[in-house]
Amino acid sequence: MSFSGMVKKELSGYTERARHCCLAELSALICACGSLEQDQNGDSELLIRTENEAILRKCFTLLKKTFNIKAVVLDERDIYTRRGKAYTGRIPGPEETIRVLEAVKVAYELPAGPVGFDRSSLITQRDCCRRAYIRGAFLASGSISDPEKGYHFEIVFPDEVRAQGVQAMIRSFGIDARIVLRKKTFVLYVKEGSQIVDLLGLMGADTALFDLENIRILKEMRNSVNRKVNCEAANINKTVSAAVKQIDDIRLIEKLKGLDSLSEGLTQVARLRLQYPDATLKELGCMLDPQVGKSGVNHRLRRLGELADELREKEEEQ
Repeated sequence: MSFSGMVKKELSGYTERARHCCLAELSALICACGSLEQDQNGDSELLIRTENEAILRKCFTLLKKTFNIKAVVLDERDIYTRRGKAYTGRIPGPEETIRVLEAVKVAYELPAGPVGFDRSSLITQRDCCRRAYIRGAFLASGSISDPEKGYHFEIVFPDEVRAQGVQAMIRSFGIDARIVLRKKTFVLYVKEGSQIVDLLGLMGADTALFDLENIRILKEMRNSVNRKVNCEAANINKTVSAAVKQIDDIRLIEKLKGLDSLSEGLTQVARLRLQYPDATLKELGCMLDPQVGKSGVNHRLRRLGELADELREKEEEQ
């Protein structure tokens, strides 16, 4: 099972205790998966279609808990989508249908047609209800990428109005959710790992939250180790390159001028560098008598390099 599937499985088993939160979550699910159709008698009935059977069961649970509706049944129609069979739930009867739609505050038109997001809704005034609505929206049309590969949370909406409504709910919790147009749909997404963790927490996916945090910690540790190793390797390469240049300069001075012609300090550093090509500046400084610090050794080696450059220039002129 994918990480997104595991998150949805956990959330589908999470049920709020408060009725107003159950209504908020049910509102998001019905808004995304619901539609009004006419039965054989011409009466309106609410259908809930989804590709995930667990989400349909979640709708049944919320309907039973909030409205005590026992007439919800699994419709065995052969309806298929690109990914497979679409499961369908039905609330028969116009009275029960209208009672549910009025309670969950979604826009609708009788006798048939899609239901939609109600911008004037008062159902998400509380923080807890906004959390429940976001959870319902994610269950209906959301996904989250495998954190081993990257961080990406998204919810797909058919229209911009509903996308902006859920975006406002998410941003009320300090999470920077953005919207992008993808083909004919509007995608609300979050790409920051820490903010996705916050989203999982506010939706109630605690197990997925801990799994994601563990993966984030391991990835950060690996990245930190890699950065340190790369830094050490770069420093070693830099030291080796500098030592090779210093040895070339000293051999040139030795060949054209002789090391004994230099001052005592420069001669001592030059001979030590030839004898210990892999030694660091600090190690060379400790070998000198009297000992000299890194800056002192670096100054002498730089002076040797300047002398070597002067000799090269003279050679070129000749």
